[in-house]
Amino acid sequence: MDTGGLSRDSFPKGFVFGTATSAYQVEGMANKGGRGPCIWDVYVKQPGITPYGNLYHYDLPQALQEKYNGFLNRQIVEDYADYAEFCFKTFGDRVKNWFTFNEPRIVAALGFDNGINPPSRCSKEVGNCPDGNSAIEPYIVGHNLILSHAEAVKRYREKYQAKQKGSIGILLDFNWYEPLTRSKADNYAAQRARDFHVGWLPKFTEEEIKMVNGSFDYVGINQYTTSYISNPTTPSNVTSYQSDWNAAFANAKNGVQIGPRANSWWLYIVPWGMYKTVTYIKERYGDMNVIISENGMDDPGNATLPNGLKDTTRIKFFKDYMTQLKKAIDEGANVTGYFAWSLLDNFEWLLGYTSRFGIVYVDYNNLKRYPKMSAYWFKQLLEK
Repeated sequence: MDTGGLSRDSFPKGFVFGTATSAYQVEGMANKGGRGPCIWDVYVKQPGITPYGNLYHYDLPQALQEKYNGFLNRQIVEDYADYAEFCFKTFGDRVKNWFTFNEPRIVAALGFDNGINPPSRCSKEVGNCPDGNSAIEPYIVGHNLILSHAEAVKRYREKYQAKQKGSIGILLDFNWYEPLTRSKADNYAAQRARDFHVGWLPKFTEEEIKMVNGSFDYVGINQYTTSYISNPTTPSNVTSYQSDWNAAFANAKNGVQIGPRANSWWLYIVPWGMYKTVTYIKERYGDMNVIISENGMDDPGNATLPNGLKDTTRIKFFKDYMTQLKKAIDEGANVTGYFAWSLLDNFEWLLGYTSRFGIVYVDYNNLKRYPKMSAYWFKQLLEK
């Protein structure tokens, strides 16, 4: 299979390749009478596998949501840090690479602005939610997520990092936003959209600023797609986190689609967005250590086994995106790893089983697993 000239040697020495997934999406139901050993207890002991452990992937315990509304309450900061510390203490002899949260912006926006994700809170004029305030709650949640991250990092650095010799960071979603036109208004709108992803922070006290500042050894970037952004011609008639962007989305320009669409409605295949994302981070934030922690595309969930295994579009996706990533690295971007999403076809949140992101096909009738062509493509790339 054609790797497009890419190989392990195309990337810097020590560059890490891997695949990503989350426990809730592949692990299955806990035993009724109490859990036995977690799959990760066994997995992290396997030779040749270096685990990168993410502590939170959208799976807040329901008990904390019912007790004090989860991330809407400042109590979550201490409770989350206690949980993180338990993981450091329990797994830190084997796990040397940690992430505190996956996509905290998504947690705040989809859970508390439009309410399409649990706990499904939003203003009445925004969506069909039983309760919530889309103008305020996303910011409270974002604030507490950042403080939870910083407190966990503080404990790790004070108690465990020196002895365990590990590293810790956070995972951020960052789709690229390209101005629809060259106008100043559209350029400003695109910049606002970027800032609402990775640039803007809620207000902190001086003490909180000291704790948050520098609270990472690396940053994971989940990069999938790109959208055109323009300045809206009319103001929004609702007040919400999303309306605060004051930005209009488009997937076509002058009648030309920005790129072919994958199965998901939001995922347009735009490889040059990877280059612009990584270059932007380098130019705006300096020589920070970046890991591309998620990158991939999906096929329809009803894809048959023969069709699902021949995922040539996915191979082209990986080849084109990684070529753009290599270009950015060659120009000085400090990227030290790349993780494909996902290892397995899985439960894709709101899409359920109607979407297949894996490089391994899962037969949902019997849970048998079959490597797709993309898995063999990766194998070939990494053997060169």
